[in-house]
Amino acid sequence: MIEMRDEAMLVCGVDEAGRGPLCGSVVAAAVILDPANPIPGLNDSKKLAPRTRERLACVIRERALAWAVSEATVDEIDRLNILQATMLAMTRAVEALTVMPELVRVDGNRCPSLRLPAEAVIKGDATVPEIAAASILAKTARDAMMTELDVLYPAYGFARHKGYPTAEHLAALREHGVIACYRRSFGPVRTLLENPESSVK
Repeated sequence: MIEMRDEAMLVCGVDEAGRGPLCGSVVAAAVILDPANPIPGLNDSKKLAPRTRERLACVIRERALAWAVSEATVDEIDRLNILQATMLAMTRAVEALTVMPELVRVDGNRCPSLRLPAEAVIKGDATVPEIAAASILAKTARDAMMTELDVLYPAYGFARHKGYPTAEHLAALREHGVIACYRRSFGPVRTLLENPESSVK
């Protein structure tokens, strides 16, 4: 249930999308909502239908006091590890805001290193409206990236599985091989690179 809070405080919500996929950037969003212009229907992006997410993403971009979407690239994920790359994307999103919040609330159990007061909120995407809004922007932005990859590389089915290691995706990876958008540090990709004849699972 989305919580109520003191409307006098400028709160920034932060969330990410794309920690689990085998390919593509990890994306983070930061959102400061306008207390005078509330947005009905905010919720954890994973609980919303794709069409609803897209509609809400447009409303968030129109009504929020400030918002930003940033990413950490595949190369950064492989170099830093996925957790540190996620923290980097979150930091970039907060630093890109055009309005300075008084408090940053981050979905999950840890916060990136910021120059602002910050707190982690477990399951915050379902309880904190700013985090719910950030989850929607991050998810829709990353899904759009995967749709673009699908146009470039239709054989991999990126628009359907969004890079997650589904049976369909792993079969395509075995058949067509590892291309530049893949995270080489992730187990199934690393296994295939080390042993091209292996059965990736």
